[in-house]
Amino acid sequence: MDQSPDVDIRSLVASHYAAVYRYACRLTGNAADAEDVTQQTFLRAQRALSQLRDAERADRWLLRIARNEFLRVPRRPLARMEVDLPAPSVGAKEDAEEVAEALRELAEEFRVPLLLFYFEELSYREIAEELGIPLGTVMSRLSRGRDYLRERLTPEPAPDGPVPPAVRFPPHR
Repeated sequence: MDQSPDVDIRSLVASHYAAVYRYACRLTGNAADAEDVTQQTFLRAQRALSQLRDAERADRWLLRIARNEFLRVPRRPLARMEVDLPAPSVGAKEDAEEVAEALRELAEEFRVPLLLFYFEELSYREIAEELGIPLGTVMSRLSRGRDYLRERLTPEPAPDGPVPPAVRFPPHR
């Protein structure tokens, strides 16, 4: 299968570098490892460019390569997240940092399925196939990961004030 004639590694890097790097940051938990994963992702993408069948889905293809690169190399224990996550408002930046910290705290077995579901938008079945685990295990890990994040990110009610709204998560598929 021939690659699309308008797709080359330069255009992929220009169009998708930021998204791949952000995803790598979420996977690895620190900027140095994220840079390594991102660099390896584009190196592998260049070598496998002929396998890209649909240029419109290059983002998913690259994120899959990034995830595989992350899983391929044993990592040191997660360090403090050192990345600046883009945020549209002042409050949103603190929220994004808190979410990044909570994701960093999650064990890899729960973090990876959450990232596949919410960031790569894979179905439960696709996650099971990608990770080589039973569908029930995917469902269990997603549920436990969500529960942890919900508990970790739900603000404590003020002693004498109103109860703040709960953190909202996307609905189950």
